[in-house]
Amino acid sequence: MIGKDGSAAGARALAGTGPGRAMLARAALRTAGYREFARYRAEADAAFPGFARRFARDLHGRMGSDPSPGSTQQAFADEVGSAEMALDPSGLEAARARLASPGEVEARVGRILDSNFVKMTFPVLNALFDGAAEHAGRDDPGLRRDVVEGHILAIDLSEPMDRITDRDEDLEYLDDYRLMNPYILALARERISRAGDRVLAAFEEGFRDARRGQDVDAELKSRPGEITEAEMVASYDKYRAVMGTAGLNMALAERPLGEAFRAGMARAAEGVGCGNEMEDSARDGAVKVPSWPLYYTVLTGDVGRGFALALGRGRAYLREARLALGALPDGFPRRRFLEFLFLAVGHYNEHWYGRIRGSPPPLPGCAS
Repeated sequence: MIGKDGSAAGARALAGTGPGRAMLARAALRTAGYREFARYRAEADAAFPGFARRFARDLHGRMGSDPSPGSTQQAFADEVGSAEMALDPSGLEAARARLASPGEVEARVGRILDSNFVKMTFPVLNALFDGAAEHAGRDDPGLRRDVVEGHILAIDLSEPMDRITDRDEDLEYLDDYRLMNPYILALARERISRAGDRVLAAFEEGFRDARRGQDVDAELKSRPGEITEAEMVASYDKYRAVMGTAGLNMALAERPLGEAFRAGMARAAEGVGCGNEMEDSARDGAVKVPSWPLYYTVLTGDVGRGFALALGRGRAYLREARLALGALPDGFPRRRFLEFLFLAVGHYNEHWYGRIRGSPPPLPGCAS
């Protein structure tokens, strides 16, 4: 249900947290929120292989038909403000040769789609789009697929870009990811643009904000012992802008519903970010850099307190996400889905804090 390794999804894990026990109780009673959550999760699981195949097919086609891939590389690097995203001529030719095979493209797509945010977001965006469409009296399955998949592609783009910047996994595929990145963005824009200029403009603004957050995140890696709260908040635009914009656009950027979606999804994404930092710290055996656990550990000089305060930060984000429920129209479809979703986010964070609390990982050699 939540997280790459699935450890948070079992009954035993759910029974170990307050939000998880509430989820189990609602599942036993088969409440409306639970039924909707299960339905959208099952739909996303069933649709995911088809999405991945279309993604790989379209990506392969765009890469193979580009008459000027070098210019495409440079334009992307200029847009995102990172020279390391571009390939030199020899690396470009080698990557193009490797990815001339559709099977190799499918393999790389599979690797970057193995992402918490992609897997957790697909059913949420489908539910939000359906709720907004029902509220507005719209019925356009093709538009739903384009808008949802366009934003999923944009969310997924952060995966290869992060791996290039962090150099902590998939080292043998980084040049392939450099080649793929501009075309992933182009595919996202193409799909999103089918919803109209207003929706595309909202996406472009969110993408720029997210890049600023990513830039702050990358800069903080060089000085982990000197991070400020304001810098951590700025870096969280990498979550806040991407997911907030996706929420807005599930209502086709129409106010006031789109604004309520944006606020709720932005804060929920920040909450998940705290849990993701705890999960990554547990996986890697060191406090993630940068992260809220690291910020609070440096501040207090105590790793255990650092994680406890990061959990508190995640709870605060989630409280703000729940405030957005109050801004939804009376009788809004999918309200109960969102209530169950926020329980799931709370469980995810509490689960990973529980996993790490007994033996918190060491600091990664930063000055205290």
